[in-house]
Amino acid sequence: MPIRIPDQLPARDILVREGVSVMDEHTAMRQDIRPMQIGLLNLMPNKTRTETQLARLLGVSPLQVELTLVRIGAHRAKNTSEEHLISFYQTWEEVADRKFDGFIITGAPIELLPFHEVTYWDELTRILDWTKTNAHSSFFICWGAMAAAWHFHKVPKYTLDKKAFGVFRHRNNAPASTYLAGFSDDFAIPVSRWTEVRSSDIAAVPDLELLMESDQTGPCLVSEKTCNRLYMFNHIEYDSTSLKEEYDRDVAAGTSIEVPHEYYPENDPGRKPLNRWRSHAHLLFGNWLNQAYQTTPYDLNEIGKDGG
Repeated sequence: MPIRIPDQLPARDILVREGVSVMDEHTAMRQDIRPMQIGLLNLMPNKTRTETQLARLLGVSPLQVELTLVRIGAHRAKNTSEEHLISFYQTWEEVADRKFDGFIITGAPIELLPFHEVTYWDELTRILDWTKTNAHSSFFICWGAMAAAWHFHKVPKYTLDKKAFGVFRHRNNAPASTYLAGFSDDFAIPVSRWTEVRSSDIAAVPDLELLMESDQTGPCLVSEKTCNRLYMFNHIEYDSTSLKEEYDRDVAAGTSIEVPHEYYPENDPGRKPLNRWRSHAHLLFGNWLNQAYQTTPYDLNEIGKDGG
């Protein structure tokens, strides 16, 4: 089934050109099925790009998915026009009475700040608590995953001596997990962060299961049966050129940055980078949607009544 997004959302044209099946609102209304209700709290500065990345992955499911874009109400975005936010986003307060089959919280470029110094930390903690009763399954990404792991379990984040930056090999710790169905024994995933969580801290929380990790960059994906949570500490949703653009930006600004690890052929920034994670990104999001679909109540109002 296609993904249902607003007809005028800029991501729509990009997805159509890529062959992703996108359903217009009129057609969706005529289908006699309940679409999966997925919310996306987008904390990334380039909201249009993140919308496209995640809609691309949600749009390959055989299920009909209706995506609702959500933003922090008290935070003013610097890199996205107010017109775009008004046209396509709702504040969390505006959706707080709704129930969602799945809710995604992205990363944000604020990872070096202590959590309590983040300007919207209080609102974010209210949203995280709200997911316990209003989202059947939650998917936290990068800084969003670190924030959720700290809020729910006091799993700390640690500052790295240098940025973990590039494409790193990861191993499959749990081949029997429904989230990793079809995954290889090892695979490549993009990493871009100045902080980390550690396996020992995750192991100290009985409710958490470490599904993916790397010898070089540590934990990658953690699951939790409580409220059907997934914590992705890296950027499996990245485009082919996301790391290149981060590298080029830092080089242009005179920031000290190493060439992204195992990203360019022969480590040459003059060559076109190869995407070696796309298939696993689609697989992970497809597995997440499928698991949510199989376990969510048909009646959205029933979500959260049994703790998940």
